[in-house]
Amino acid sequence: MLKVCQQTINFAIMEFSSKLLQHAVNEMAQLPGIGKRTALRLVLHLLKQPKSQTLHLSQALSSMRDNIKFCKNCHNISDVDLCEICANKFRNEDLICVVEDIRDVMAIENTSSFKGLYHVLGGKISPMDGIGPHDLNINSLVNKIKAGTIKELIFALSSTMEGDTTNFYIYKQIKEYNIKTSTIARGVSVGDELEYADEVTLGRSILNRIPFEASLKL
Repeated sequence: MLKVCQQTINFAIMEFSSKLLQHAVNEMAQLPGIGKRTALRLVLHLLKQPKSQTLHLSQALSSMRDNIKFCKNCHNISDVDLCEICANKFRNEDLICVVEDIRDVMAIENTSSFKGLYHVLGGKISPMDGIGPHDLNINSLVNKIKAGTIKELIFALSSTMEGDTTNFYIYKQIKEYNIKTSTIARGVSVGDELEYADEVTLGRSILNRIPFEASLKL
């Protein structure tokens, strides 16, 4: 343990031979799951590659940041105003699956078990993090319900306190409307994020969903 701590301290006080290298490492280290040591390895790896490869990477990131759009219907990430899922005429428009973000859409799509549409909230209600209902795409979801075109709403948020709070808040907002509400079966362990669930478990959770009212009694 002492050796690990000493290595961490040595790295923290290490002087970079180049301010440009140091700046690149500091920026890379801001990515999730990337520490200073990993950031240094990645940056040094890029330096060993042909300059064209680094340029392609920077151009791809810049182009994504400048041109990415959010679907006007479901808030999914898209290259155009209406994402491919919402534009697909073979999807069931009566069935909406409510998810936290794009990673959950990708996870459920990988199961090939869901043929409806999605609604991406952009997060979960979390007072500890300063995230309230008005910071999420909830109003647009309620407006969809009011329009009367949706028959069933599936809550597919992670089984955490924040996820359950968000589910219940939305349920209270739409309770007066004639719509079926359900939630994915608890094949996904409590506290787990959807993106880490295997396709078989997640697919079965979608197919074996239960009425949301029943989940309140669990």
